[in-house]
Amino acid sequence: MTKNMTTVPSVLNAELMNELDTRIVDLESKVAFQDDTIESLNDALSQQQQQLAQITYKMNHMVERLKSMQPSNIATQDEEAPPPHY
Repeated sequence: MTKNMTTVPSVLNAELMNELDTRIVDLESKVAFQDDTIESLNDALSQQQQQLAQITYKMNHMVERLKSMQPSNIATQDEEAPPPHY
């Protein structure tokens, strides 16, 4: 009976170790996937920030160009005199 009693705990320990190993592998896989996802999101955010900076620069440039433009000498339709046949 002594021999039989010592093998039962060792079998349970082996099963427990296998279960823990499986859980650790699963957790490591999840962490690796999360790291990849975080890196992808970081890359996308970085690209969006660059695009936003470019758009902001272009918009500011256009605003400055519009401010510096001379007003048009062409009269609006309200200011224009009616044609002679009216």
